[in-house]
Amino acid sequence: MKKFSFTFFLIAGLALVLFLIFGSKIMQFRAMAAGGEAMGPAAESVTTFIAEEQIWTRSIEAVASVEPTQGVLLEAEVAGLVESIHFVNGQQVEAGDVLLQLDAEVEQAELKAAQAVARLAEVELERARRLRESGNVPQSELDRATADAAKTKADIENIEAHIARKMIKAPFTGKVGIRRVNLGQYLGQGAAIVALQANEQVYVNFTLPQQALREIKSGLSLKLSCDAFPETIFEGEVTAISPELDPSTRSIQVQGTLDNPDGLLRSGLFVRVEILLAQKDRVTVVPATAILYAPYGNSIYKVETTDEGSFAKQSFVRTGTRRGDFVSIEKGVELGESIVSAGAFKLRNGIKLTVNNALAPEPKIAPTPDNS
Repeated sequence: MKKFSFTFFLIAGLALVLFLIFGSKIMQFRAMAAGGEAMGPAAESVTTFIAEEQIWTRSIEAVASVEPTQGVLLEAEVAGLVESIHFVNGQQVEAGDVLLQLDAEVEQAELKAAQAVARLAEVELERARRLRESGNVPQSELDRATADAAKTKADIENIEAHIARKMIKAPFTGKVGIRRVNLGQYLGQGAAIVALQANEQVYVNFTLPQQALREIKSGLSLKLSCDAFPETIFEGEVTAISPELDPSTRSIQVQGTLDNPDGLLRSGLFVRVEILLAQKDRVTVVPATAILYAPYGNSIYKVETTDEGSFAKQSFVRTGTRRGDFVSIEKGVELGESIVSAGAFKLRNGIKLTVNNALAPEPKIAPTPDNS
């Protein structure tokens, strides 16, 4: 009986100890869970922007190629040896400057012979006139002498023209490129000598779809940018519109003219053109960094502020055109609403936010980064 009582009390004591141990652990776990629920997820740090209204000039964009207002590849009109070169590569030349002289020694000798024949023809013509006046020769002799004198003059002009073609002159003021000939080199007819281009003004040629016909016209301002000079915006105007459309692409050829006093724009340069139209639009804009692009729709996160703090709310939007750092919003954002401009990629609906705009960069229509 005593042994049974001892065993009973031992088991009861062990059960009590286990109950106390497990009970305290359960209490601890419940306390930890309650504390975790009270804490919630950590707030995400973001920068914000107040949706604003801007007035944008409506425009049409295109890609273009730069061409000189005057440009030519000078070629040899006649064959010959290069006797002298009167320019250096990249030199600015004036209209009429002699650039290259081909050997014309043979032609000069032929010219002297032709001049001698011409002098004799003039003497014969003068004699025939005197004899005709005295009636000693028929009219046919005078006519023959007149024709011979005219022929010798024509022969001289022909040789002089041939000599002139061996002297290559600049047809207009411009800058020469890199010469393709050397002293003593024999040039065949049509051989390339050097490129010459006038670059104080340049053309930009581009195409636009036929839908642009109702808006495009001569005199419209245009802006030009290129990767070669990303910090520079070149300005000009539309100067020519083709009267016909390309039947294969249904597009129209357009030409703009720009001043190029510094010679930065070179022939063949690939550029982007923006044609500024007369219409202006009032648009609601947000920074481009605020847009989350997705196949099922673009969205942003708005900032909703309550007594408990600021929270993220996702909103789908319909975007319009882009200008610099801004994107126009056609639907989904109202003026004055606070939206997340940076850090939206890490958010989800209802997450708590910490707004920090201290180091937020200011979006601009025409940004000019320091490292561009």
